[in-house]
Amino acid sequence: MAERMKWIEVIMPQLAESLVSATIGKWLKKPGDRVEQYEPICEVITDKVNAEIPSTVDGIMGDLLVEEGTTIAVGEAICRMQVAASDEEAAEQVTQVSQQQEQVQQHASHTSVAASNTAGHDPNQPMRNRYSPAVQSLAAEHGLNLQSIQGTGAGGRITRKDVLTFVAQGGNAAGSSAQASSPAAQHAPSASPFSGVNRGNGEMGLTAGEAISASDAGVPVRHSGIHLTESPKIPQIEVEGGGQGRSEYFIDVTPVRNAIARNMRQSVSEIPHAWTMIEVDVTNLVMLRNKLKDEFKRKEGINLTYLSFMMKGVVNAIKDYPIMNSVWAVDKIIVKRDINLSMAVGTEDSVLTPVIKHADQRNIAGLAREVDELARKTREGTLKLDHMQGGTFTVNNTGSFGSILSQPIINYPQAAILTFESIVKKPVVINDMIAVRSMANLCLSLDHRILDGVISGRFLQRVKENLEGYTMETKVY
Repeated sequence: MAERMKWIEVIMPQLAESLVSATIGKWLKKPGDRVEQYEPICEVITDKVNAEIPSTVDGIMGDLLVEEGTTIAVGEAICRMQVAASDEEAAEQVTQVSQQQEQVQQHASHTSVAASNTAGHDPNQPMRNRYSPAVQSLAAEHGLNLQSIQGTGAGGRITRKDVLTFVAQGGNAAGSSAQASSPAAQHAPSASPFSGVNRGNGEMGLTAGEAISASDAGVPVRHSGIHLTESPKIPQIEVEGGGQGRSEYFIDVTPVRNAIARNMRQSVSEIPHAWTMIEVDVTNLVMLRNKLKDEFKRKEGINLTYLSFMMKGVVNAIKDYPIMNSVWAVDKIIVKRDINLSMAVGTEDSVLTPVIKHADQRNIAGLAREVDELARKTREGTLKLDHMQGGTFTVNNTGSFGSILSQPIINYPQAAILTFESIVKKPVVINDMIAVRSMANLCLSLDHRILDGVISGRFLQRVKENLEGYTMETKVY
């Protein structure tokens, strides 16, 4: 058998077109461990998202050529594996981009670990609740609850073969559905990594959306539906010394937080920021949304958020002032023809900016669907690298936290970022008379190398005109 074995080198794949390097976050296999096809061998950290690198062959792990925490360029070897000679041709495909379709972020792994802590840890099966990318993809495709599948892999881990066998034997999501309908299951946290996030809001046991609907006795002012769907997670801390009475404690910097720090430092170091703000009367927008939101919810199954109306106003303004959709390139300014809106979405431990591609080609309903889908994938940790690339202008929804004024940092290397603040009822003077109107601030951070006050002011004025131009007859389709 030994004569038929071959040594191959596993190289760092190019996970995305613009990605030139990645950091080895954690090795999931040690030298001598048997590795099945599609089983993850390491976790990598990129500037966009964290992902697992799956093996494309069956084999035995050999030397680990790169230590954890080391950044390595695309195309360099990260480890050696011993594989059967017949698998040599398959092993040469480790650099193909098909790996990109099977990777998942480290956030999804954290979700799985949290689920395992809720369900209880079995010391005889330490890997029971850790799922490979292939397993997660298959389970999502067939709507399976992985807790109902028996794992035959090392440490009780569920393999791809286990899932296929379960499906072939007639297994489906019915068991999990019946389980979820029981009174006990209705109050128990979900153990499946594919369960939607639906945490309670206070002692009333309502979701964020239900709580807001229940309080909608009068005319609601605003709700984005993005940031208020889950409670923040308490960070894991490590207190040196372990004694009480200390005046400080230490929190480990996660790879994601380190990437955010690096990108923010680059933005403020290289881009000369300037800020400006404009106040917008969105009374008509509030009335229009209140008129359409219930029917839209019944029809589409998602919330019609203010953010989708704002995005429509922004993309129409960018069409009139395309210089806003540009990047600085030292000796020239590159103006992007495609309008791809990056959307800032906060999670419990990070801020990510998934991208709505060709936002100018979508109506308000289409933008609402994209907002809902990308926000959900961000919270569930299922974003892929493609979701994070190609953004040309960023919008933020700080108003969902009750903010009325902010100075956001530009999403490097873009030229500007626009935040939509809280809608607040204020007394406003109209034709020398005082009226109560729904007002909101739009805050723009701009790259002063590209943009000046005149063009930025005109752009904000056009966004204001677009938002104030909504009427009760405006169509979302």
